[in-house]
Amino acid sequence: MDTNVITREGHEELKKELDYLWREERPMVTKKVQWAASLGDRSENADYQYNKKRLREIDRRVRYLRQRLSKLRVVDYSPAQEGKAFFGAWVTLVDDDDHTLSFRIVGVDEIYGKKNYVSVNAPIVRACLGKCEGDEIVVKTPDDEKYWEIEKISYQPTDPD
Repeated sequence: MDTNVITREGHEELKKELDYLWREERPMVTKKVQWAASLGDRSENADYQYNKKRLREIDRRVRYLRQRLSKLRVVDYSPAQEGKAFFGAWVTLVDDDDHTLSFRIVGVDEIYGKKNYVSVNAPIVRACLGKCEGDEIVVKTPDDEKYWEIEKISYQPTDPD
């Protein structure tokens, strides 16, 4: 599976983060570093040391985002996907004990800080790909196999339980 895929929303979020870091936060931190450096002895200047460290973190993240955004391929919804579980779908599964599990299939860059977003590389997602509502899937765990039925597939956000 191509791990350099992302939804349009995820791509916009990464671009927004890059823009914020480069145009707003980095200039602000740079000014703080300059101010702290003007105070003299930098070796015992906590403002200087902290903001210098923060500036390195920002630069590292900016480099990462620029590199990553150049490699990512945006995958948009296609009407041909309707009724089957593909990238970008909201999927609801139910097991034999009536436990439900709802998630959205997204790229690896989109799962952090988001509830119910699961990477396209996750075993449960791989078991779902290409399946239809009513199909049974088997997810292999280290201990056993877990059986789920696909209850619902949607390409619009669903209300998670």
